[in-house]
Amino acid sequence: MLQFSESISYDQRLYKHDINGSVAHAQMLAKTGLITAEDCQQIEQGLQAIRHEIEQGQFEFVAEHEDIHMAVEHRLIEKLGDVGRKLHTARSRNDQVSTDLRMWIREASEKMDHQLSLLQAAFLMQAQQTTDLILPAYTHLQRAQPVLGAHYMLAYCEKFNRDRQRFEEVNKRNNILPLGTGAVAGTSLPIDREMVCQQLGFESVSTNSLDASSDRDFVLDACYALSLTGIHLSGWAEEWILWSTVEFNFIQLPEAFCTCSSMMPQKINPDVLELIRGKASRVVGHLNSLLTLIKGLPLAYNRDLQEDKRPIFDAFDTVFSCLEIAVPLIEQSQWNRESIGKNLEQGYLDATTLMEYLILQGIPQRTAHHAVGTIVRKAMESKTPLRDLPLHEMQSVCDSLDEHVYEILGTENALRAFSSQGSTGPAQVKSQIASWKNRL
Repeated sequence: MLQFSESISYDQRLYKHDINGSVAHAQMLAKTGLITAEDCQQIEQGLQAIRHEIEQGQFEFVAEHEDIHMAVEHRLIEKLGDVGRKLHTARSRNDQVSTDLRMWIREASEKMDHQLSLLQAAFLMQAQQTTDLILPAYTHLQRAQPVLGAHYMLAYCEKFNRDRQRFEEVNKRNNILPLGTGAVAGTSLPIDREMVCQQLGFESVSTNSLDASSDRDFVLDACYALSLTGIHLSGWAEEWILWSTVEFNFIQLPEAFCTCSSMMPQKINPDVLELIRGKASRVVGHLNSLLTLIKGLPLAYNRDLQEDKRPIFDAFDTVFSCLEIAVPLIEQSQWNRESIGKNLEQGYLDATTLMEYLILQGIPQRTAHHAVGTIVRKAMESKTPLRDLPLHEMQSVCDSLDEHVYEILGTENALRAFSSQGSTGPAQVKSQIASWKNRL
């Protein structure tokens, strides 16, 4: 039974948060007269000694103590006797566990935010180095329109900024103190929850003991934020895996982040990117696990909730490790400019710009769309880019065209034509780079 029900093998990582919460709780008990000042002093000193034992590897974690909360309390009682037994006055493991986990998620989210900012900085560095690189942008994995390399990099700055915002929102809902709500209904003892709230850095106290005892929304919020970060990383990894192939040959990955084939000596495999892509599924799996964990639980606390820790701990660890290795990989990757430029006119990336050129001449969008489609078909039949298609061929479709059309044809001309806010136009991209430098 002990082996089956223990959680100390993995929740021991909450030791700092448990001790900090217990110190604040003891100080509140002393202030309200539930324990003496001398008791409080002994409890504080005992808890700090236990922290030292844990950090020095001198603390024995055993299944008989079930979880980190009981382990710390058991050791405190060993040290102080009845004084140690007073610490659990006016609290339950239910509100204690929730408090500790909320503090852990708050700390982990702040670390995640910092690591995401480093990832954004890596993409920004690449953006500053690719303001003159033109890439084909894709929809449906088919070439669509030209974009600056810098514009592509900043797209990921935006995605990961939303991830940072999500972690900020996680902390807003997470930063509510459940300690003091007891097992399910509160306590008749004269406690001061606001004092503990301030000491532990929470925004407010929970207002319903039933909800506080049962709530794990904050864990799901965090895992959802982690899942989206993992999915964003996975999409980026998939792109660079494709782009590093011979077929694309857009990017050269640093060999330190690749491996060799055990059989084929010429192969260099993008294993880090593949692992990042694979680990995203693991995090999404944890989110599904947590959703099904709570879907049928009646109020209030149920032991099922012990199973929330493995998923959220591993989800944070997994995404954090992906972020740590993604940053230097991005910083050290090189773009194969010659290979990209050689095939840039393939795919008729300037076709949409030609359509908009006709619209500016007063031709309705649908009419212009059809006309350019016909012109592109002529270029495809003659196996030539639009910029090399003779004028009379284009005029056979749209007689209003003249030699000025060549000023907007060709990928470089088409890219320079972009002017809308948020577009890939050089002036817009330059402004966005300046904005991101300031924000980061």
